[in-house]
Amino acid sequence: MDQHTKNPLGSKRRIVLKASLAAGITAGFAAILPRGVRAAEFNYKFATALDAGHPLNKRAGEALERIRAATNGRLDIKLFPANQLGSDADTLSQTRSGAVEFMTLGHGNLGNYVKSSGIASTGFAFTNYEQVWKAMDGALGMKIRDDVNRTGKIVAIGGLWDNGFRQVTSSLRPVRSPADLAGLKLRVPPNPAYTSLFTALGAGPTPLNYNELYSALQTHVVDGQENPLALINSGKFYEVQKYCSLTNHIWDGFWTLANKDAWSRLPPDLQKIVETEFARSVQDQRADIVALGKSLQADLSNKGLQFSAVDPAAFRSALGKTRFYADMRQKYGNDYWGLLEQAVGKLG
Repeated sequence: MDQHTKNPLGSKRRIVLKASLAAGITAGFAAILPRGVRAAEFNYKFATALDAGHPLNKRAGEALERIRAATNGRLDIKLFPANQLGSDADTLSQTRSGAVEFMTLGHGNLGNYVKSSGIASTGFAFTNYEQVWKAMDGALGMKIRDDVNRTGKIVAIGGLWDNGFRQVTSSLRPVRSPADLAGLKLRVPPNPAYTSLFTALGAGPTPLNYNELYSALQTHVVDGQENPLALINSGKFYEVQKYCSLTNHIWDGFWTLANKDAWSRLPPDLQKIVETEFARSVQDQRADIVALGKSLQADLSNKGLQFSAVDPAAFRSALGKTRFYADMRQKYGNDYWGLLEQAVGKLG
């Protein structure tokens, strides 16, 4: 056999030797990698509708980093802000089916699926944060949470994130009294609580998803909109609106919802970490919104919005002359209405 003839036995030995060396090198690298770098046991998605710069996304991102660290990388949850995975309705459908594991959803929009959640969107019910948290961290919030968990598809995790009190903006005129709402084409979220409120006050409510809002304002499909100052700022609505009226007509907050099966798959120790870190970030984010509210009016004024102070009592009085509160009480029932009034006082 000359030197150009291949030796099959030698080739096999070389292959085995190379494989052994490669395995040893791989094992060596695995031994020195930080535990958090290893492949996660659970890869989950967390979807929100809010712009990436909103305090909710900032604090949620911090929670996800802490969860990753505290679980040594076993649970990796990636954040998808700004309706990247679809509208609220689309994302709720995905969360119910398990295509998305976590999402945030406003209590008003959740009311389309879990009716009792909508009661927190009752117009001019809350006048301050003390009333808000007495209700939503208390008996009313617990009752709504139980209703969410009984759906069999989703569960509510932790407390509500704060989105602030909602204010009315317009490109046509300032809204200083209920009469100023007459005929105003006002974008509202696609849920009945908002439509009922502004219909009762004489406006022309137009339901649209949030991700369609800027374009609708820019092209004058609607004359105005209503949102908390943080969203008016992060959504850059000041570019296409002229007036902002501090109506404080509805307090807005977000539930964290999880797909029930995905949540059940997490071992109890991971569930506890998730709940703990979300609860911490919720409290941080609530403080952010309060602080932001104190500075945003000046910032938005500098960006061109003209602010008007409003007496909410005049709007509540106008509603009292309609069937609005009576209809809300009938819709949600005496038990839920009684828990709301325990926090806010008599309505209607």
